[in-house]
Amino acid sequence: MQKFDVLIVGGGMVGLTLALSLRQQTELTVAIVDTTPINEISEQADVRVSAINIASKQIFENLDVWSIIEKQRLQAYTDMHVWDKAGFGKLHFSLSDLKQSAASEQLGWIIENSVVRSALWEKAQNDSGITFYTENRLSNIGIGDSEVFASFAATHGNPMPITAKLIVGADGANSWLRNQMDIPLTFRDYDHHAIVATVKCSQGHQNTAWQVFLETGPLALLPLNSHDKENNLCSIVWSTSPEDAQRLNALSAEEFSKELTAASDGNLGCVTLASERFTHPLTMRMAQTFTQERVALVGDAAHTIHPLAGQGVNLGLLDAVSLSQLISEKITKIKQQKLMAAPWLTTRLLNEYSRWRKAEAAEMVVAMEAIKQVFTPQQGAAKLIRGIGLSLIDNIKPVKQAMIKQALGLKSDLPRLATLKDKL
Repeated sequence: MQKFDVLIVGGGMVGLTLALSLRQQTELTVAIVDTTPINEISEQADVRVSAINIASKQIFENLDVWSIIEKQRLQAYTDMHVWDKAGFGKLHFSLSDLKQSAASEQLGWIIENSVVRSALWEKAQNDSGITFYTENRLSNIGIGDSEVFASFAATHGNPMPITAKLIVGADGANSWLRNQMDIPLTFRDYDHHAIVATVKCSQGHQNTAWQVFLETGPLALLPLNSHDKENNLCSIVWSTSPEDAQRLNALSAEEFSKELTAASDGNLGCVTLASERFTHPLTMRMAQTFTQERVALVGDAAHTIHPLAGQGVNLGLLDAVSLSQLISEKITKIKQQKLMAAPWLTTRLLNEYSRWRKAEAAEMVVAMEAIKQVFTPQQGAAKLIRGIGLSLIDNIKPVKQAMIKQALGLKSDLPRLATLKDKL
């Protein structure tokens, strides 16, 4: 039997962040089970990217991972331009809309998922308190009075079963652990499919994140770093109806590029396809509880939201460091009170984590639904009011500041690792 303090199912961005944050703040031992290999960072940009806000950047900096990411590839953006294809409403966000206390020279960063995961993995592999299981899948989970028992499927190597005080599901939207624990889901089909791809823009991305709301859904063009430094690469996330997604995927590369250029109103010049197209359905999911006895869910295993605001990964990273902070605080309290026999994992701790993170996830789900409803096809007076409303927001500085701070992740109740180093 192999003994650990925490077993994490899933070694993606969120699971690795949890492991590193636990190791930085505690002496707990961690096991990570994930069979998805780490691939070499190639010359060609990964089509799967994430918009990383200031709070998430601070997490990576405080975990000493940001410098590793910077050595690979990332693209900062200083502006965000949003407009309504069907009307005259538009919004333009920039750091000039914020006060000097923004503590950043960027609105955010677009980073390939493979780059982030590779940097986190590199850091985790150098920590002797983290053990990886990369060739075997778990087959069974048992929850005992004082431990979790996890056994592997009978395949390569046949490793011994694992025991841990806590098991965490960081294994994505179709979480194996969530299903094993029969944790019920609340879900709703957004009736959208997202097409993702890399494109080239003849006028360059201008260090700007672009988003246009079309009749069928939002199209985002996110700036990417390119080795040739021409700043002409973007990652697209085109959310549209399943029928329209099928139509767009059936188009030739040339025809698809023409539709992209027209949809973006030529704001980036001619837009041409530079990679394969990938499509996946969009669904809102919310676990009805983020915890059970000796079980916690983080990231997409706990919640998935519409990508139109690019907040999914940021939300998951906050889950990870919030859970690790609560555990760290509990262990510190035990040491201070010299109660060495007291367990660090309690039902109260798990409930506190669930309340904290579920409240923010629910708030984000509601916000995404509100934005989606505002931009559903409308006619006449409703369409006019929407355009007027966007224009008013664009000219009311306090409202814009509040919206930008929300996107940046600048909140009063952030976990410690999401704050500036000098505030730790």
